[in-house]
Amino acid sequence: MLTAITRQVSPSINQCELTFHAKKPIDVEKAIAQHEAYEECLRALGARVVSLAAEPDLPDAVFVEDAAIVVDEVAVIPVMGAASRRPETESLGRALSAYRPLQFMDPPATLDGGDVMRIGRRVFVGASKRTNPEGVTQLRSALTPYGYEVIAVDVKRCLHLKSACCYLGENSVLVNQELVDVIPLAGFELIDVPTSEPGAANVLSIRDVVIVPSSFPQTVALVEARGFNVKAIDVSEFQKAEGGVTCKSIIFNSDKP
Repeated sequence: MLTAITRQVSPSINQCELTFHAKKPIDVEKAIAQHEAYEECLRALGARVVSLAAEPDLPDAVFVEDAAIVVDEVAVIPVMGAASRRPETESLGRALSAYRPLQFMDPPATLDGGDVMRIGRRVFVGASKRTNPEGVTQLRSALTPYGYEVIAVDVKRCLHLKSACCYLGENSVLVNQELVDVIPLAGFELIDVPTSEPGAANVLSIRDVVIVPSSFPQTVALVEARGFNVKAIDVSEFQKAEGGVTCKSIIFNSDKP
């Protein structure tokens, strides 16, 4: 069964970490409503949603994707790039332990799950401000025994790899080439985001549907024109926190209840 782990919005989300965005007030009640709509979207696409309780003292904890890397065989718990976020992995690890054996990364490695884009048995890892070379090395050591190839990708002027590119399906990657070195993506069809929507590369593909933020209407039209089914949703409050549609869930297959 397709399973999506999410976490409720922290009331302290306005104290979130920011690297590239200027601080803007986040409407917490609106963020909660948007998150509920996001979870309902996942359910409508056939996912069983496992919603974890909010972490009031961890402003970024709603962005669960960053706190674990889950493949079919194992869940890797990283040392997150922002020290303030590292406690997020404790409760998430407990939740994931019901579905996967856990492996833990060690300092000096740092890695955020938002820097990890899996396409089949290839795992692309962003070399970013949050993920260092030792993080890439330790993830490679964890996943190589299961037959995965881990490939480093240089990220420029954005938070994570998935801020710059995401896999759509059918051998296609939506990308802002100004933000990422696309040489490691040779062999994929690269679909460039509209120049007027430079932050639109963060999309979430579930089965035959691509979830796209509704704030990027030109990207919605572009992806639809390429033959993909698109679901546009409002994540405007999370975009103020440098978030998008991939970062609020960890999605994997599991037969466990």
